[in-house]
Amino acid sequence: MIYELRTYTFHQGKLNQYLGIARTIGRPARGQNYGVNCGYWTSEFGSLNQIWHLWQYESYEERARLREELSKNVKWTTEYVPAIRPLMVRQDVRFLNAVYGVTPPAQEGNMYELRMYRFNPGRAAGWAQDFKAIMPVREKYSKNVGIFTGEAPQPNEVLHMWAYPSFEARMKARTDLFKDPDWLAFVAKGAGAIVEMNNVMLMPTDYSPMK
Repeated sequence: MIYELRTYTFHQGKLNQYLGIARTIGRPARGQNYGVNCGYWTSEFGSLNQIWHLWQYESYEERARLREELSKNVKWTTEYVPAIRPLMVRQDVRFLNAVYGVTPPAQEGNMYELRMYRFNPGRAAGWAQDFKAIMPVREKYSKNVGIFTGEAPQPNEVLHMWAYPSFEARMKARTDLFKDPDWLAFVAKGAGAIVEMNNVMLMPTDYSPMK
């Protein structure tokens, strides 16, 4: 199983236009027939005017086959793609390996936090396994959606996603987490492995499988 995380950045003021095109043309044309869409979000803080969407495939070979089939979908190629190209600034793609998950939240009405950590070479996989092991402690405070190691273009990354019912709930969870001695011991164990930490807050679109 592989995951593909796609990030689209749009010209200022064009995001809502894209959302309408995706809602009425793109998602109906593609459905879940060319890879399984796990979630579709807009960015709320940090870099704005962005769409983030996560796809699941059985393998790289299956992805290639399905992308080829998608290129034969007339509605996709003649209506959707030409309509969105003028709206876009750039496209970024990450290929990911799942370490834990993907587990959609039980309830709708969530905001999502995607955290992206870059590691010293050779440290990401081991840290990800230690992170997986500490999940019983971490999930006392909020539920994990997925943990991934980067395959390409950045092999020294760990990405992890969390669902919260509100920003206030996130703040409380993070505050309580850093009072937990088991969590603090885990953090201390990984000291020196992480060289860069970023996050993005994501809001589900009305056609996202995760809401």
